[in-house]
Parts: sequence; structure tokens; C-alpha cells
Amino acid sequence: MKKNYFVPVLLSSALVLSSFSAANVLAAPPDQSAKPWNETGSVPVFVKEKFGEKQVGSTAAHALDYLKKNEKQIGVANPDKNLKVKNIQKDSLGMKHVRFNQTVKGIPVEGAEVVVHYNKQDELVSVNGSHIPEATAEIDTSAAVSEAAAVEAAKQAVNAPAQLEETPSAELVIYPFEGTNHLAYKVNVNFLGEKPGNWFAFIDAKSGETIDQYNALMHVDNHHESVGTGVLGAQRKIHTTRTQLPSQGTIFSLSDTSHAGLQGIFTYDANDGKIFSNNSASWKDEYQHAAVDAHYNSEVVYDYYLEEHGRNSLDDKGMAIVSYVHYGENYNNAFWNGRQMTYGDGDGSYMVPLSAGLDVAAHEMTHGVITNSANLQYRFQSGALNESFADIFGALIDSEDWEVGEDIMGPGAKADGRVSLRSLSDPSKYPVKADYVPYGDGKGKYPAHMDEYYDLPRSLDNGGVHINSSITNHAAYLIGEKIGKEKLGQIFYRALTVYLTPTSDFSDARRSIVQSAADIYGEASAEAKATAEGFDSVGIYE
Repeated sequence: MKKNYFVPVLLSSALVLSSFSAANVLAAPPDQSAKPWNETGSVPVFVKEKFGEKQVGSTAAHALDYLKKNEKQIGVANPDKNLKVKNIQKDSLGMKHVRFNQTVKGIPVEGAEVVVHYNKQDELVSVNGSHIPEATAEIDTSAAVSEAAAVEAAKQAVNAPAQLEETPSAELVIYPFEGTNHLAYKVNVNFLGEKPGNWFAFIDAKSGETIDQYNALMHVDNHHESVGTGVLGAQRKIHTTRTQLPSQGTIFSLSDTSHAGLQGIFTYDANDGKIFSNNSASWKDEYQHAAVDAHYNSEVVYDYYLEEHGRNSLDDKGMAIVSYVHYGENYNNAFWNGRQMTYGDGDGSYMVPLSAGLDVAAHEMTHGVITNSANLQYRFQSGALNESFADIFGALIDSEDWEVGEDIMGPGAKADGRVSLRSLSDPSKYPVKADYVPYGDGKGKYPAHMDEYYDLPRSLDNGGVHINSSITNHAAYLIGEKIGKEKLGQIFYRALTVYLTPTSDFSDARRSIVQSAADIYGEASAEAKATAEGFDSVGIYE
């Protein structure tokens, strides 16, 4: 199995953990001998170091100075030389978080981030993340291959169509892969078509060869209030734009620019690439139903993140929310491609148009939130966490049950007993694909515990991103049943946006989520206890 190797920055009293692989199954027993040191409930248990004196600062310069003074304990060599500030965040609890990318001669190391956390008194309380120790060695960072040549190599590697909707982007990075640190171009090739893709290809900057590649396509007062009919017959109030045209009269479009600070919510027809328009404020034509649902659900999800978490759109900067409907032919899928939501119409038997599902829309839009926060790599356990957070927020926003996709299942699927895509409360109610079965415990069901983990190669489901996600999904369900969905959302959102980094695995998630509960509600709180117990119940330990 191909692996990337990182060292987690997780401090106990005097312990820096050794290297790990994101593909490992991490189920350390609860009675492990090396316990994280902890002194006060306000300090993250999983990253606490016993300070000789209070470290007060909260600036990037202070964080770097601390990392430099404690270089041996933390394990990041020459931090002032090898770390670059990515951002500084202040959260709703008054804590500040200085996030760094590891770099070599100014070139970022792919996936390697270190975060320094300060409490509201500007006292440094914790450090977490991951880095590549070997990347600090001398690496020749002069590229022998041009960026244009790398882009062409990437397009060939991923079988990209000749015509692309977006110009590929390329960035020079240090790419740790199978024990070697490569100077490489990270090329993002994004396209629609019969087999849509959001590919990341890593092209060796010395030889032009493809080192690695994976598909990160993540599958599900001129303002006017209109009324439309959704796929399942529900009446929707939607915000549209009314325009008076001399030759056509009054035209209404699925273009919502009524929200302050948001670029807008726009819904397009994938068949002609145009924003849906109508000569009436009443959207009742059958062809419009999928668009009405996509437009309505986009606003519901936007409102949730704004009202519950103070987040302004997917990037927290007011980016436009764009959806395409009627994609493909009999297309039983929906996806986030890094820029937009795209919904198929289903085949009418197994699925109906996928924009009908609020939880499907929430799932896909949450992928956008993840891209713009922890940016969890879409493979193996970090990818499973990516899918899991999308499922969990889907179930939180469509809050009537703990199922995902119950509103998009067609009559044929229901007749076969498939009444949803996945279940957080009972993952094992559904079977996995036949070619996945040999990699699990033999039962062929979605797992609810680490004992049932599927050790899949990346060639199958990107290493189990849609399969093993059900383990952390079930943990969230168990926690939510004890503390309620609103508190669950606050805890998981904080972990996603404050603590997790691109290569976080299941153990990292447990530590981050438990700590988030302690941050918000107190270390001895019922919420923190329930969160820890939820992960214990599915076999994910520290």
C-alpha cells in the first residue's frame, strides 16, 4: 500500500510520538501506558506540555520563538526557517490559533501543518499538527521541468478531456511519498463530462514523471421572493432576481443576491450552462423542480452555518454558492468538485433527482467548508473523516433523523430495502460493494466499530473514504443521542476549523473533538464525557 509518512506534533510531558501512516488502523487500547499530561481543564489534553512559566504572546513571531526554544521537545527543526504562517484565527471562545505550513527553502511541504494555540489571556496552551522531519534535510529545489510541461503531464495522467471548464492550477511543493521527499508540481485538473474529476496529480519536477495522483471529487431591491415546487412536491419559498427586459418583459432568475456579505446563490442548468430563468415568479414546471430544490437547500445550508457558527459561506469570506442540476444522463450521484455543487437526476428507479435531499446538499456544501478549513486529504483515514464530517453535518442540518439520502431513494431502491444512502445510527443495515468485502471482517456490511475496519487499497474508494467514515459517523450518533444535535454541531465544527489538519487520522479526530467539547463546555462536563465515551464505543482511542 502506498503511504505518506508524517510525525504528529502531539506533546505530553516529555514525549514526541514517532512516525505514523495515515493508512494505519489506530485503535490503541484504553489502558495505554503513555498518558498525556494534563494540569488544568482549559488546556488541550492531547497536546499539553508542562510549562516552566506562562508563555504570553499570541503573535506569529511569539509562536515561532516558542517553537524555536522548544525545538527538541516538539521535534520541528529550525522552525523560524522551515515554517511559514498560513493564517491566524480568533474563535468564538476568544482563543487564537496560529497555523503554519512546513516549508523547505520557501516551498511548502504537502499536508504538513503545525498549529499553536493561545487561550483568551494570550497564554500559549498547546501545539498540534504534523511535520516531515526528513524534509528539513538539504533538497535541491530547482525545477528541471516547466510548469506548463507538468500541467500537460498531469492532464495525460488523469485522462482529462481536451476541453476543460477550468484552467489547471499548479504549485511547486515538497511531496513526501513512499519514504522519499520529492520536489513536485501539485497540479489540480478539474473537469465535468461523462466521468467528472477533481484530480490532484503530483509531477516530479526533475523528471516529469507522475509520482502520485488521486481524484478528490467529493460525491452529494430587484430581489424577489418566488414560490416553486420541489422534486417531491414540497412548496418552496426561494429568493430570485427580477429583471425587466424591453423585449421579453419581466424575467425571474435563480440568482439570489439578497444576503449581505455573500456574493450570491446561483443555480444553473447543466445542459446549457445558464442560470435558470422563468417568466413568472411561480416555478412549477417539472423541469424546474430539481433547480428549485437545489436553490432552496443551498440557502438553508448557508443560513445554518451563518446562524449556528457565524460562518459566511463555504470559505467564511462570502464566496458564491453555485449549483448545477440535470447533470449527465440517469446520473445517480452528486458531488462537490472544489468549486461548485453538481446534482444528477438519478435513474428514476434507484434514485430521484439528488437535489431533492437537504442532507445531500448539506453534505456537498460541507465538503466546501472542509476544503476551506482543515482541508482533509481525500484518501484513507483523512478522507474518511472528510466524508464523515460531510455526513454528520448533513444529518445535523436535515435534523429529522440520522439517515443520509432518505429523500432521494427511488421506488426500486426502496423495494429492495435501501431507504437511504447511509445510516449513522445503524451503519450495518446496508452492505458494501462485493469487491470491498475481502478487506473487512467478512460480513460485508458498513462498519460501526474499528474491529470491522476495511483496510482498503487506494484503488478502491480512495482507501475507504465512504466506507470507514461510518465508524466516526456512528460515534457522532452516539454522542448526539446523549447531548443533542445542536451541541454536537458546535463541538464538531470547532474541531474541524480549529484543530484538524490535512493529514489528521481517526485518533487525531478523537483528541480534537474531545478537546473541543472540553473547550466549550469544560473538561469535567457531561458533554466532554459523552464525547469521549462515543469514541470509546466505536474503538477509537487516543
